[in-house]
Amino acid sequence: MVDLQEIIQLQNSADCLYTAAQLDAAIDAMAIAIGEKLSTENPLCLCVLNGAIVVTGKLLPLLAFPLNIDSVNATRYGDKTVGDAIDWLYRPATSVVNRTILIIDDVLDHGITLAAVKEDCLNRGAKQVYIAVLVNKLIVRDKPVTADFIGVNAEDHYLFGYGMDYKGYLRNAPGLFACNF
Repeated sequence: MVDLQEIIQLQNSADCLYTAAQLDAAIDAMAIAIGEKLSTENPLCLCVLNGAIVVTGKLLPLLAFPLNIDSVNATRYGDKTVGDAIDWLYRPATSVVNRTILIIDDVLDHGITLAAVKEDCLNRGAKQVYIAVLVNKLIVRDKPVTADFIGVNAEDHYLFGYGMDYKGYLRNAPGLFACNF
């Protein structure tokens, strides 16, 4: 059971790295870059649940070209703060065969989950796969994937807000926040 007082205290003590307005501007810029690259590709956009719900909901209306949307739910965290083995809860129902895929996620952290989602799409017959993330964490070790479209960069802190959570909470925080613990 999560202690709601802990959640409230964490939210009140966190540092705001980016405001909602700054993140919205970053999403606007991502939409322009995505449009320039994918507007003629008829992409299938895959929202990585649950973290990418906010960024996907804000990004898709800005993409003024034909596309399909589906979701994937592969997680290493669940309601924990430390990653573990990948748990596939849901794969896209829409066929990826011969499609250009745009995976939309909240954060590129260590890249293990995003690499697995990308590999799964390619193994299932995708023509090409692009990755868009709201936040690219600046981590000193190599990542197995890189994002093609990045909203903002952030130092290696535990983050919440705009889809990112702390123990399943705070995804709805109006900005990007770094925990102080």
